[in-house]
Order: sequence, then C-alpha cells, then structure tokens
Amino acid sequence: MTALEWADPAILLYAIAVAGASIYFPYLFVAYGRFQVGYDLAAPRAMFDKLPPYAQRAAWAHQNAFESFMLFAAAALVAYVVGVSSPWASVAAATFIVARWLHAVFYILNIALFRSLFFVVGGLATLALFVFGLQAA
Repeated sequence: MTALEWADPAILLYAIAVAGASIYFPYLFVAYGRFQVGYDLAAPRAMFDKLPPYAQRAAWAHQNAFESFMLFAAAALVAYVVGVSSPWASVAAATFIVARWLHAVFYILNIALFRSLFFVVGGLATLALFVFGLQAA
C-alpha cells in the first residue's frame, strides 16, 4: 500500500467497524471459560466467580474494550467528518486496533506491564485522531 492509499478517509470508517468487532475478541476466552465450568442459563452472571482466572481477566478486557471503543469511535468520526485525509490518521486508527488486541492478549495472560503499555498506546492513538480532527476543523 502506498502512502496515498493510507490517506483515504474511508479507512477511518473501516477502523471503527473493525474496532467494534474486536470488542468481542476477549469474550471468546470468557465463553471458553464458561464452557469449562458449565454454563448456567438461570444465573449467567453468578457464575463469574467460578470462572478460571484467565476468563475473569478476559471479561475485564472485554468490558474495557467497550469503554475505550466509545472514545475511539468519536475521534475517528470527528476526523472523518471534517475530512482528515492524512496517512497519519490512518496509522493512528490502525495503531489503536493493534494496541487493543495486544491489550486484551496481555490482560488475559496477566502481564500487567504490557497490558498497561498497550492501553496507553491505544489512548494516544485516539488522542491523535482527535487532534487531527481539530486541526482540520
């Protein structure tokens, strides 16, 4: 891909869609943990304490993904609406997605330092999109 192709503002919309779908990546591990302990349809939230530790961390990563997605989606939409067509905006959007996947992986693996590092990287990518959008407005 050339730098001009990375400057396509539509990448921001694709990034929102991919980031939204990625929210459910950690939940795959929650589902597997629920399968291991036996799924209780009568009280699905009550079984949280019975989940293996990795599945509990995956649930927390899943919840955190919802929280960070809202800011990212707003930032990417601001950049898209004001017509940001910079390769740097596309890189920021892609960086957010990669950072959030790595955040989830390190959260599930219980490696707090890297989990925190990629949380910050994702936050900085979101901030960059807001800055690009405000500069273009």
